[in-house]
Amino acid sequence: MSDLLLVRHGETAWSANGRHTGRTDVPLTANGEEEAVSLAPFFRDRRPALVLTSPLRRAVATAELAGLTAGTTDPDLYEWDYGGYEGVTTAEIRRTRPAWSLWTNGVPPGDAEHPGESAGQVGARADRALARVAPVLRADRGNAVLVAHGHFLRVLTARYLGLPPADGRLFLLQTGTVSILSTEHGLPVIAGWNTRP
Repeated sequence: MSDLLLVRHGETAWSANGRHTGRTDVPLTANGEEEAVSLAPFFRDRRPALVLTSPLRRAVATAELAGLTAGTTDPDLYEWDYGGYEGVTTAEIRRTRPAWSLWTNGVPPGDAEHPGESAGQVGARADRALARVAPVLRADRGNAVLVAHGHFLRVLTARYLGLPPADGRLFLLQTGTVSILSTEHGLPVIAGWNTRP
């Protein structure tokens, strides 16, 4: 069976200062572009059978700069919709909700563009994405690559391992990294995490 490679997009101004960046379409910083370019050697000799990217420009640009130019955008790969917490840092939220955690407390509804999602809703999108890549992985025609966002990919990893969506909290994911989901003896495993070539 082939591997599923997860690429978190490069740094943005919002990710650099800890702002929750769901559907807001912010670009990569110069450092984020460098992070994405640094991934190109990793993919140079690999010919993925499938590349899917989030439609947001930070993911699309990361894929292009990493040399993954044959990708298709997939709306299921959007980042978690943070609702009323879009653009807000955890420190700011904890001024009024000291024990708040995205994973256990969720987000309040926002405006029409940011209605918010629960962990379960993000998990359902991750399950759909995993179902789309499963035939490619099973056919062993080459690796599949998903280029997306930190919280979404953490939820997807939890679901790949058979864990509930909220267990994505266990997998810290840095910008501009590649992680590898694989199998061992027919069981799902993490073969690499937060790697930089």
